[in-house]
Amino acid sequence: MKKVAVIGAGLAGSEAAYRLAKEGIKVDLYEMRPKKMTPAHRTDRFAEIVCSNSFGSFEIGTGSGLLKEEMKLLGSLVIKVAEEFKVPAGAALAVDREKFSKRITEILEGHPNINVIREEVKRIPEDYEYIIIATGPLTSEELSKEIEKLTGSEHLYFYDAIAPTVDAETVDFSKGFWGDRYGKGSGDYFNCVLTEEEYEIFYNELIRGEQVPLKDFEKAVYFEGCLPVEEIARRGKETLLYGPMKPVGLVDPRTGKRPFAVVQLRKENREGTLLSLVGFQTKLKYPEQKRIFRLIPALRNATFVRLGSIHRNTFIQSQKVLLPTLQLKKKPNILFAGQITGVEGYAASSATGILAGLNVSRMLQGLNPVVPPKTTMLGGLINYITTPKEELQPMNPNFALLPPLDKKIKDKRRRKEEKAKRALSDMKKWLDELHTVPV
Repeated sequence: MKKVAVIGAGLAGSEAAYRLAKEGIKVDLYEMRPKKMTPAHRTDRFAEIVCSNSFGSFEIGTGSGLLKEEMKLLGSLVIKVAEEFKVPAGAALAVDREKFSKRITEILEGHPNINVIREEVKRIPEDYEYIIIATGPLTSEELSKEIEKLTGSEHLYFYDAIAPTVDAETVDFSKGFWGDRYGKGSGDYFNCVLTEEEYEIFYNELIRGEQVPLKDFEKAVYFEGCLPVEEIARRGKETLLYGPMKPVGLVDPRTGKRPFAVVQLRKENREGTLLSLVGFQTKLKYPEQKRIFRLIPALRNATFVRLGSIHRNTFIQSQKVLLPTLQLKKKPNILFAGQITGVEGYAASSATGILAGLNVSRMLQGLNPVVPPKTTMLGGLINYITTPKEELQPMNPNFALLPPLDKKIKDKRRRKEEKAKRALSDMKKWLDELHTVPV
């Protein structure tokens, strides 16, 4: 019997396979692309990121920032490569998508302990000691049905939407300014400015825009952190002004005043030739996207190199079927990792892949699988998705997942800083106790 199969070479699967391979364990890494593509992926590369090119803030006072620091302690491949190919994005860790996924693919395909198998897995293989399923929210239909049988419960699902990308050469930079909110960063975002009248026109067309229809049998359940921009707009005329088009913390240097509304553009690559519309995930039809988004003055003549799209994201009811070690309760030799478990965001997805790989490695050595302390961000996420509850809502890393401090601190920022210090200290102690050396 072969030792380990990792199904899916996304962020979580890449981390799991890398962790195992670096510890001398032979791994069969299955990836169905390019033989079978998904509605969102464009290439056959591993760890291809499709929704945004940002891994979130790297500031320690944010949930994603703390989680990334923990991942460094765990020897994360994803964070290491992300930092190698980062692009300017203020306080966020954004990457050049193409170079990032290309490098991850080269590392994994070139590793002597990883055997890459380019085919769709339609049935759960039975000839492995351990299997890690990391097929992500775009798991193929046939495998989804197999997982549903395996877990014995229905899948939950929500719809995720992708923001458009424009050719920087076609942006009218005279209709806005470069700058980060509150002066943080080095001016990595271009702010497309709209007057109240321009906003009014844009808003009215946005809520009337023709959308891609859902299938009759499907119900649109959106993840709150990645709502389509038109869905946000429908909640009220000013909702966008408190969301993706908020002008708070920005001063137009040409007027010395805060704009009425802005649409921020973020660099998609190091060269800055591609710019994505921040927070503008959408399910509008393609012609409507071009027509409506060109109502933004700076984008009047913009060329859209990638239009927004919508796809169904699938995840299991981890709170009912998984142990905190990410093992399936019914079949402990099968582990799940990544967004299919109900964690949300690139960092969280990757981090669960590290844990799954670590636990399979330990079990192959005759050791017990482990769970990070609940005081750590990774431990908090795992605790959230595996604690029994009626319904599982996908969760980003955030400080509300961590237990209270022993002492009361009124200042919110200081409280987060103290929780972050405790988390990193506890993660280091935990790793020392495991005698785990980051690979």
